[in-house]
Amino acid sequence: MDKRVGIYVHIPFCESKCAYCNFYSLADEEQWMPEFQSAILRHIKEYSPQLDGYIIDTVYFGGGTPSYYGAGRLISIFNALKKHGHVLLNAEVTVEVNPGSITKEDLVRLRRAGFNRLSVGVQSASDAMLKRLGRLHTFQDAEETVADARAAGFTNISVDIIYGLPSQDKDSWAETITRVAALKPEHISCYGLKIEEGTQLYMYKDSPFMPDDDEQADMYLFAVEMLSRFGYKQYEISNFARRGYESRHNLKYWLGDEYIGLGPAAHSYIGQSRYSFVDDLEKYIGRVASNQQAIVEYSEEMSDFEKAGEYLMLRLRTVHGISEKEYYDIYKLKMDFVLRLLRKYEDNGWVVFKDGRWRFTPNGFLLSNTLIGDLLEAQTKQRTQVSKPWQSQTSADDSQITLFEKRTVLSGLFGGKYNQ
Repeated sequence: MDKRVGIYVHIPFCESKCAYCNFYSLADEEQWMPEFQSAILRHIKEYSPQLDGYIIDTVYFGGGTPSYYGAGRLISIFNALKKHGHVLLNAEVTVEVNPGSITKEDLVRLRRAGFNRLSVGVQSASDAMLKRLGRLHTFQDAEETVADARAAGFTNISVDIIYGLPSQDKDSWAETITRVAALKPEHISCYGLKIEEGTQLYMYKDSPFMPDDDEQADMYLFAVEMLSRFGYKQYEISNFARRGYESRHNLKYWLGDEYIGLGPAAHSYIGQSRYSFVDDLEKYIGRVASNQQAIVEYSEEMSDFEKAGEYLMLRLRTVHGISEKEYYDIYKLKMDFVLRLLRKYEDNGWVVFKDGRWRFTPNGFLLSNTLIGDLLEAQTKQRTQVSKPWQSQTSADDSQITLFEKRTVLSGLFGGKYNQ
């Protein structure tokens, strides 16, 4: 029993919907909490045969707002995972909390139950901005939540912040970074705002109140430099940590390791398969209760070539990057076409080559969606030339690229709270 797996539990309840959120979460639906609790516990029990042969080394409770769901229910879910699976004693167990949505007493309960990492959704140090975003807390609430977590025994705390917000400038962004760093969290996630259709902020799309692409880029590069000065090393496009505090669970997504998602809209990756559950709370509850296989809404069996593409796409999101030798050892594929592009990227200052590995620079990370798309196209063209050398490069099967481009990882879906 030496295979390791991460577990993601999606809690879909929120006290209110934030103006920027397009993830599967529900406000004012507390009446469904008891039925959801019964469903998720049953789901874990029925799922237990698929956990045989695996050691669970990370658990992540995301949402939604898990802290709004209640410590007692979260502890019961974690206990069920320990009962029906093999959870390591030193597993990384993360729970997302919103400032002001959890008491010191509940933080103590969670810590005693084995939760050892907290992800706090601060988002901004400006109370006016928080109100504009539909957040129900102030920055003082965030300070108090972090202090309460320290008193409860949490020694691994992460904080989320967002740049590119309406009317946000570099000075206000600098203030957020400085005030958050003063909380001395072990980990900081910096997410660029992406305005999605269906969210309250969509009315600001193309508005002069929104920072443009160049301004967002400046904020990102400024954050990389400033956080480095505060002692936070970048290890992924949006994530920074003090040494030894990188999110072990999030790294599973970027390194292509296996993980299982539980709850509505949760994604899983096991063996050659990717699948996700129905993104509807009522349907999820009903189908678990009736033991219907229809709980799976989407599934895909991946070829080795697709997995090789994901190696490029996911690992280039990390500062560890990719290696020609590693790529060949795993997939028995050459990457000559990819290397040609990488050398061009190097000339433009978008990648660096060091110790046998290619990785993006901060400027490269800014363009990573486009650059990775071009690398995947190069990979497909090389495969087509090798397998059908009599065909022209333009006859390459572009459906493969379309598949990769549809991957939600390119927009930051996978990774902790964004694995929904």
